[in-house]
Amino acid sequence: MGNRPDDLRALIDSVAKQEGDPVEVVVVGQGTPVTGVPAWVRTVDLPENVGIPAGRNVGIEAFGPGGTDVDVLLFLDDDGLLAHADTAELVRQAFTADPRLGIITFRIADPETGATQRRHVPRLRASDPMRSSRVTTFLGGANAVRTKVFAEVGALPGEFFYAHEETDLAWRALDADWMIDYRSDMVLLHPTTAPSRHASYHFNVARNRVWLARRNLPAPLVPVYLGVWLLLTLVRRPSIPALKAWFGGFREGWTTPCGPRRPMRWRTVWRLTRLGRPPVV
Repeated sequence: MGNRPDDLRALIDSVAKQEGDPVEVVVVGQGTPVTGVPAWVRTVDLPENVGIPAGRNVGIEAFGPGGTDVDVLLFLDDDGLLAHADTAELVRQAFTADPRLGIITFRIADPETGATQRRHVPRLRASDPMRSSRVTTFLGGANAVRTKVFAEVGALPGEFFYAHEETDLAWRALDADWMIDYRSDMVLLHPTTAPSRHASYHFNVARNRVWLARRNLPAPLVPVYLGVWLLLTLVRRPSIPALKAWFGGFREGWTTPCGPRRPMRWRTVWRLTRLGRPPVV
């Protein structure tokens, strides 16, 4: 969005230093022209902020229809920084070694402390961020996706704007028999922040969770999944304004279109359960 030019340049420099074949870079400007980037970086200027998933979809199309000009796409937050020069090569090796690996999610670490927030480990057993594993979702600002995944299951849900768009894609990918890996050795340095820094956080989290369930879950699991998350939200005792925003989003999730409904197979429900995160929590 044009408000972190120094961070963006540092990120691009860290990509340029990657070992192996050069990594092509596209920067999408959300309602602001992209300036101050190297001449070899391609840019796309959007007239308005269309949200995170829709903006990333524009970036995908910059690499051909559905990103098909390349085999793999990296998605990196503009205030992040690749910690090591071998990350791109590790990504290539991982996808080459496992033809059914569709998505890799990186470990996010604070640049000063090296700590990884619990919410940045995409599994329920998150106490050990240094343990790599198969997972059921991924981190939107630090990941690599095989472009065949987009060709098979479609792009990110642009209407979500922010929150849960990664899980929506992850569930569709898993239902198509792709796998997702969390790799602790692939590191994006990113300052420790709270997700609630976004003004629309509580509203979007609630609305999009309802959309996520309506779009992807078998009908009997929809009320179970949303009921569990309603209870978890109340147990966390958010502030009154946050709770009002949450319930406003929850209501809108039921009363507005959520996009096409393609409920996952029950075998996918079982796969998610075996991977440690059944789609009820």
